[in-house]
Amino acid sequence: MHILSTNLGTARPNPALRPEFTGHHKQPVDQLVVFDPGPRGGEHASGVVGDYIGDLEHHGGDMKAVYAVGREELDAWSERLGSPLANGWMGENLTTAGVDLPSAVVGSRWEVGTALLQVSLARIPCRTFQAVAGREGWIKEFTLAGGAGTYLRVLRGGTIRPGDELRLVHVPEHGVTARELFRARTLEPGLAGHVLRAAGDLDEHNIEILRSRAG
Repeated sequence: MHILSTNLGTARPNPALRPEFTGHHKQPVDQLVVFDPGPRGGEHASGVVGDYIGDLEHHGGDMKAVYAVGREELDAWSERLGSPLANGWMGENLTTAGVDLPSAVVGSRWEVGTALLQVSLARIPCRTFQAVAGREGWIKEFTLAGGAGTYLRVLRGGTIRPGDELRLVHVPEHGVTARELFRARTLEPGLAGHVLRAAGDLDEHNIEILRSRAG
């Protein structure tokens, strides 16, 4: 399990028009410096130095500091869409190889480079993502397929480079995966009660959403 590509987004016109600019179009760079950006809406947005986030209401903050997607997931989507997808196409900061990220347990911790990262939240698709994909019905298609990758918290800041190994150092006993969190937040509210077993590794916003879905 290792990092295949480190990717950074700069401000570009948003094809969805609002917000005006987006950092979704991420390009490979030699390294990333990651840090805890604090709560969403604070002084910083992304947990990656130099990474641009346009939608500060829904993106960024400590629970969405870094986004990771597996190269295997990109390859599967490439086949599905009939077009090759470059590293960073999903808007991910980290493109990994050899790890099934959606199956990662929420709250799991990975050492990578000099940083310590923690699996935090599922990525919920937005209209900017659909506009970038340029595919009608993309949000529904992405959701039905179960999403891709996972967001990560930064527990210890550091530098990450392509080729760095992902070293799993902790897995919570609750066993709730990023994929189950995604499904509970989207099409399968019946999973919400199960996913709430991971409440100790979730933020209050998502706990409230899951409790409302659990009834």
